[in-house]
Amino acid sequence: MKGVQPPAYLLFAIVAMAILRILLPLRRVLASPWRFAGIVPLFLGLTLNLAADRLLKQHQTTVKPFEKPTSLVTTGVYQVSRNPMYLGFVLILLGIAVLMGSLSPFLIVLPFAVLIEVVFIRTEERMMNVTFGENWLVYKARVRRWI
Repeated sequence: MKGVQPPAYLLFAIVAMAILRILLPLRRVLASPWRFAGIVPLFLGLTLNLAADRLLKQHQTTVKPFEKPTSLVTTGVYQVSRNPMYLGFVLILLGIAVLMGSLSPFLIVLPFAVLIEVVFIRTEERMMNVTFGENWLVYKARVRRWI
């Protein structure tokens, strides 16, 4: 599973949400025009991802999980979350779930977040600890994992 990158997990989750929406719509929880409120978390998620990616590139460190980081980025969106890209993914999924309007797509969001935590975040944070030591611990104490 280490060869599969997080965007592939996001794409799989979106496809799973669509399939659930079609095959098991459960209950419609939002009607138009309220469903369009999903644009807000979707936009915020995309914005978080782009901002985090830009910062990592500015600091010339990897964006790919399991690759050794060369810089500890603690500015910008990294002042709010230690994992703004993953938070962005969850916001994207929430936005899509709201846009779909039924309850079933929401069933994917929490398992997605847990999967990302287990598969990526824990390993990445161990790597950060080994690579940056005390600087990582200070940052970790100051900034929450998600929000």
